[in-house]
Amino acid sequence: MADAKSSTSSSDSLTEEICGQWRRMWRERIDDRFRAEGIAGQNYEKLFIERGTVVLATRSFKFLTLKEILEQHRILNVDRFVQANPHTGGWRRFARANAYKRLNSLPKPEVDNSRQLKKGGRGWLHF
Repeated sequence: MADAKSSTSSSDSLTEEICGQWRRMWRERIDDRFRAEGIAGQNYEKLFIERGTVVLATRSFKFLTLKEILEQHRILNVDRFVQANPHTGGWRRFARANAYKRLNSLPKPEVDNSRQLKKGGRGWLHF
């Protein structure tokens, strides 16, 4: 029983260390505006990234993901630490889709047509 607790605590500490290096890598990357690339400025052993590795580019590039790095370290329950990709169906996409359905289902407010229209119904014109 104690081994399970110690393995989860060591897993959590390793995950925090990896996530810390991940944030530091993105914060300290070198932006090469001429080649439109982001380059790692240091070595990140936990992320398997060496100094000078392209971490962000505009063309022909496989984007690095924290989820893949955590899986290489054999961290259990990776989804607990990394959110789902919104393009493939993450929480933001779920919220966006359901919020629009809910907003469209609400009754529309009544419009008061008894008032005179501003500018004869043409709205505010700026000349």
